[in-house]
Formats: sequence, structure tokens, C-alpha cells
Amino acid sequence: MPDGGRWGFVLLASADSIIYGSKSKLDRVSESENQLLLFTSLHPTPQRKREARDSKKMGKGGMSHGVDDGEENMAAWLLGVNNLKIQPFKLPPVGLSDVRVRMKAVGICGSDVHYLKHMQCADFIVKEPMVIGHECAGIIEEVGSEVKHLAVGDRVALEPGISCWHCDLCKEGRYNLCPDMKFFATPPVHGSLANQIVHPADLCFKLPDNVSLEEGAMCEPLSVGVHACRRANVGPETNVLIMGAGPIGLVTMLAARAFGAPRIVIVDVDDNRLSVAKNLGADEIIKVSTDIQDTAEEVVEINKAMGAGVDVTFDCAGFNKTMSTALIATRAGGKVCLVGMGHNEMTVPLTPAAAREVDIVGIFRYKNTWPLCLEFLRSGKIDVKPLITHRFGFSQEEVEEAFETSARGSNAIKVMFNL
Repeated sequence: MPDGGRWGFVLLASADSIIYGSKSKLDRVSESENQLLLFTSLHPTPQRKREARDSKKMGKGGMSHGVDDGEENMAAWLLGVNNLKIQPFKLPPVGLSDVRVRMKAVGICGSDVHYLKHMQCADFIVKEPMVIGHECAGIIEEVGSEVKHLAVGDRVALEPGISCWHCDLCKEGRYNLCPDMKFFATPPVHGSLANQIVHPADLCFKLPDNVSLEEGAMCEPLSVGVHACRRANVGPETNVLIMGAGPIGLVTMLAARAFGAPRIVIVDVDDNRLSVAKNLGADEIIKVSTDIQDTAEEVVEINKAMGAGVDVTFDCAGFNKTMSTALIATRAGGKVCLVGMGHNEMTVPLTPAAAREVDIVGIFRYKNTWPLCLEFLRSGKIDVKPLITHRFGFSQEEVEEAFETSARGSNAIKVMFNL
């Protein structure tokens, strides 16, 4: 993947965030869990290595998606600008280390909407028909002969990217940065808005009994927030500011609280999203303008609302104003984590931030997050259900209506398909 593609996906992860100038046991991650995650990330299992090899044989983009099991498999195909059609999706057989999953819940991401409206998101360009969707969960209907940890009937959430497990980044455990990543609905790789798909078993995570399939699909956006909090080392002494109350800003807020953040302030330009943030547990909400000239005045308001210094700011929008505000509002020695990337280039006050030793941290997708996300959901430390504001079935008419609902924004936080 070219460097521009990396920047592009950060935009995908938060394209529906705030737009300036345009648009009970888990109090913290235990040391033992950290050691386990580090070990598993540095030492991929033989099965995971096999999937890396098998992915090369899975057809276009390296992804395998389902089989003909006596019924015609249908999927939502992106054919052109504002042209999304449900059409047959003929798929190869289940591999030895794969599972076939009947999709039950698929969420719409801002990137999906951007592809529909522009056939492009940042440097990713749709050049031929592509199945859309990457936030998903379903029920296993078939398992490969080498799959031992999953069975037919298991409900699972799917991590949507297959890395190579051979490059230096994969071997270091940073597989999210793999230059050969094959990721759902990232051209030319097909996505998951289909009746059935086939996916490596090691990237399918069994849902706890008290976690719904919709919540399982929400593990994908939630993973962005969890990864951001890990990168920024959020803990019980971390006061957090979040720029942007779109879906990614909201899941980052929920993750920060689950990691122990005692005080969270969130800002946005939209009253409805701020109201949702308040209902989800934000300590303070602040409505801001799109005018960068208002930054200094708004920083004063942010500091007053925080009542103490801002230890970590998450910019979940990625525009000149949000990043400038983040760098100015964060205390000396604090961190700014860039989660969303609205612009490839920004003009921001780096020198004043450097003089105060404000660290700038970036994130790209996520790594080793699904087990922790599922534990947060199981334990009740995070409740993503209020984020799901609209639900649709999987007919042509409903697919079109669902995407238009998501594109309109504001009152729609997360639009979910129930297949």
C-alpha cells in the first residue's frame, strides 16, 4: 500500500466525524494481557501464517468470500457514483483454515458513503465493480478442516484485514501497517455487505453470549478508539479532550472512559451529536464554530470546562482548526493523537507545541483489539447500542435508503443492516 493509502484510510475511519470548513472486572488492561497480546502479535500462530499464504490464492485482492451453497449469494455492488446494486456474488470454496459466515449485521462507515458519492476516498480509487462494507458480524455455517477453535453455529465478529505476516512490520506485531494488507472494501478488495462471505478463521472472534450481533459489528469502529487510547496511554489519571462527536469521536470517548479517563470533554459543531455525546457520558460538551479565528477563545472555554490541564487530545476530524485547537489546548508534556485525517496537508502551530513538548501520535486502523473490545462489551464497561440509530434490511430499496440516511449525517450516528 502506498503511503498515501495509509493517510487515506484514517480518513475512511472518521470521514463522518466533525467537519470544519466543510463536513465487572476490567478496570484496565492487565499486565498479563499486555504480555499475551505482545506475544501473540510477535509470534503469529502456524494457522495465522497459513492464512497469510492462503490469502495469495483467494482471488481478487487476496480475499475469499463464500461459496455457492444451494442458494444464490447476493451482495451490494458499487457500480458507479450513486449506483449501488444488489447482485449475485459468486464465491470460491472455503479453505482449510477458513470459515463461511452468514452475515447478520453490517454497519455503514463514512468511507462507504464516500466511495458511493465519489468512487474514491483519498488515494483509494474504485476502478471496477466492488462489494462494499467492512463492519460486520454473523453466524458460522461452514468451517475448514483445520479450524479447531470455531464451530458451525458460532456467532462471530470479523476483523476485516488480512496482513502478510512476513514483512518486518508484521513480525514486530504492527500488522496494521503491513504494506500488503488486504482489507474489506478497500479497492480492489471486496467487502462484506453480502449474504455470505468466507474469511480466515483466526480473524473471526466468537461473541460472548450477552453480546449481540449488532454489537459485534460495532467492534470495528470501536477498535479505532481502543487502538487510539492504547497509543496515547490513556489511564485513570488522563483528562481527555475529543475533537469531533461523529461515530469515531464517540467510540473514542467510550474507549477512553473504559480505560479509566476521569474527565472527558468533547467538542463539535453539531448540537445533535453533542447531545448524544452527553447522553453517552461526556462530562462536558462544547459547541464550536468552523472559523479558525475563534480558536483562542474556544481554548479558554475548553480549559475552563476541563477544570485541569488537557493530558490527551484526540483529533477525530483532522482539519486545520481541530488540529490547531488540539495543539494549543493540550498541556505542556501532553499528547495529541491524530485519529481522523480530513486533509492530507494542514497548517498548524507546531513550534509552540514543540516548545511545550507536546507529543503528536498517529494511528492507522488497529491491531489486536477485538478480544479487548468484546470484553469491554461483555462486562458492560462499554455500551455501543445507543450509537445504532437506524436499521435497515437487505433489499435494493432499503440499501439505497440506508446509504442516503447515513450520507445526510447529523441525526444518523451508525446505520446498521440486519441481513
